[in-house]
Amino acid sequence: MSKRLNKTIKWDKLDNTANLFPVIVSENVSNVYRISVTLTEDIDAELLQKALDKILPFFDVFNHKLKNGIFWYYFEANERPAPRVMPEDTYPCLYINPYTNNEYLFRVTYYQKRINLEVFHVLTDGNGALIFLKELTYQYLRYKYPELAEKAGNTLNADSSLDIEDSYKKNYIRPAKRSYKTEKAVILKGEKLPFNHFAILHGYIPVSEIKQAAAKYGVTINQYLLGTFTWAIYKEYLKGQPSKRPISTVVPVNLRPYFNSNTTKNFFAVVSAYFKPEKDTYTFEDVLHIIADSLKEQINKENLEKLLSYNVSNEVNFIIRAVPRVFKSIAMRRIYKASLKANTSTITNLGVVSVDDMYKEYIDRFHVVLSMSKGQFIKGSVISYKDTLVFTFSSAIRETFIQKEFFRQMVRDGIHVSIESNGVYYE
Repeated sequence: MSKRLNKTIKWDKLDNTANLFPVIVSENVSNVYRISVTLTEDIDAELLQKALDKILPFFDVFNHKLKNGIFWYYFEANERPAPRVMPEDTYPCLYINPYTNNEYLFRVTYYQKRINLEVFHVLTDGNGALIFLKELTYQYLRYKYPELAEKAGNTLNADSSLDIEDSYKKNYIRPAKRSYKTEKAVILKGEKLPFNHFAILHGYIPVSEIKQAAAKYGVTINQYLLGTFTWAIYKEYLKGQPSKRPISTVVPVNLRPYFNSNTTKNFFAVVSAYFKPEKDTYTFEDVLHIIADSLKEQINKENLEKLLSYNVSNEVNFIIRAVPRVFKSIAMRRIYKASLKANTSTITNLGVVSVDDMYKEYIDRFHVVLSMSKGQFIKGSVISYKDTLVFTFSSAIRETFIQKEFFRQMVRDGIHVSIESNGVYYE
C-alpha cells in the first residue's frame, strides 16, 4: 500500500447499502454502531486527539459530510477540523448530529482504557470501521510510546486499505429476481427502557472452548452462536411452543472475501437464520442444525451474487434513477417499514481481529455494539481477539431471560462464560 496521502475527492456517491440509511435515520433509530478497543493503560485524551488529526486525512470515507441531491443523497469532502475527542458520557450508539460534530458522521470517545469509534452506517460497515480504528490505535500508541514510532515509522500500517471502490457496482453483473422473504416473523417485546437508555451485556468466552462445543455438534462457531440465540428465543420467549411466525435473525455477510475486494465502503449482504417451530418437541441440537442448514443454503457465492445483483438493480434502473429523491425516500421508507416485520433480530460477527505484532502487548480486547432498529429490541454482536470471543447483547427492553438462556446453554455445553454489564439492568 502506498503511504502517500490520497488526493481529497470533492464529492462521491453513496454506495448501494448506504442509500437507505439517510432515509430512515432519526433520534430513535440512529443507525450508528460502535467498535471499541481496550488498551492496557488509561487513555490520554490529548494524544488521542492528536492521533485522530494525524490519520483522518488518509481516509476519504471518513472525511465526508452528507448532502441532499435532487435525485440521491451524496457525499461532499469535509474540510473542517476533525471532530473533538470526548470522554464517554452517554449511552452507546446514539444519533450523531452532524451540526454539532463539525459535520462529520462519526465520533471518537474514550473511557478509562477504552477508545470508542461510533459510525453512522452511511459511511462504511464494521470491517471498514475496524481498519480506521486499528490505525487510530496504532498512531495513538506511537505517540504514547515513542519507541514504537522509532521502530515502525510514523505512517500507516502496510496491511491497511484506503480503497474507496464501490464494490457493489463493480460486481453487479445482471438484473435479479426478488430474493428476500417477507414472511412476518416473531417480534420480541417487553418492558421498554427509558428513551435513549441502552442495556449492554458482554459475554467473554474462550475461543478454544466454543470451538470444541461447535465441533461436537458438527457446526461452525457462527452457526453455533446463531443456533443458541434462536434456541434461547424458542425456549424463553415462545416457551417451546409452535408458532405461526418464524424466528428470523438477520445475519450481515462480509462480501469482500467472496469478490476479492478491499474497499473501505459498505460491502455486505444480509441473509436470515430461519427457524419456524411447527411442533413442541424440538431439542437444542434440532434447532442448531436447522439454523446451520439455513445458513449453508444462503452463504455461498452464487446466492450472495444474486442478492448483490438484486439490490443494485433498483439503483441502476434508469426509470428509478430519474425519480426525485423526495419520492424515492417515501418509497424506500415504506419498503423498509414492511421489511421490519420479517426480522426478529440481528447478529453480526466481525470475526477474528488481528493486529500488528508490535502493538499486541498494548491491546487487551475489542467490542462491538449495535444500535436498535424499529421492531428489533435485542441484538447481538461478535468479535474475537487473541483467545477470547466477546458476544455482546444490546437491548432496549428490561427483561433478560433470552440473554440468560443463551449463556446458560453455553455453560451446559462446557463453556466458561464471564459476564460484564453497563449497569442499566440494575438501575
